[in-house]
Amino acid sequence: MKSIKVTDIGQLKNELNKYRKGKKLEIRQFNQAARLAWLGKVTMMPLEPEDPESESYLVYVDFPEGLSAQLLNIDEDLVGRILVLDGEQGRYLAEIIEQGVHERAALYRDLDKRDFYFGKFYKPTDTQGGTGG
Repeated sequence: MKSIKVTDIGQLKNELNKYRKGKKLEIRQFNQAARLAWLGKVTMMPLEPEDPESESYLVYVDFPEGLSAQLLNIDEDLVGRILVLDGEQGRYLAEIIEQGVHERAALYRDLDKRDFYFGKFYKPTDTQGGTGG
C-alpha cells in the first residue's frame, strides 16, 4: 500500500483554506455565468452548509439551449462544470437567479394577457375625425 508523506502541514492547511474560500471568476466569465443564471441555467448551493464560517458556493453552470445557445457567446470551459465560487460572487449570482425568475414570470403573465388579434385588426380613429393609419 502506498502512503503519501505530508511534510508541511501548514502548506496543506493553506491549500485547503484557499479551496474553501472559493475563487472569483474574471469579469467576462462572471457576466457569462450571470446571463445563464438569469435564464435559470445555474444551480448553486453552499459549499459547506453546516459551517457558518464558509461563505463559498458550489455552482453548476448548465449549457444554454435553443435560441439562447445560438445567440449567447459562452466559454466552453465555464459550462458543464462545477465551480467553487467565492461568497461575494455567489451571492450576486443568487440575486441574478431570483431577478431572472421574477422577470421571466412577468413576461409569461404579460404574454398570457396579450390579445394579438385585437391589436392587429382594430384601427382606432383619431380625434380629428379621420381614421388612424
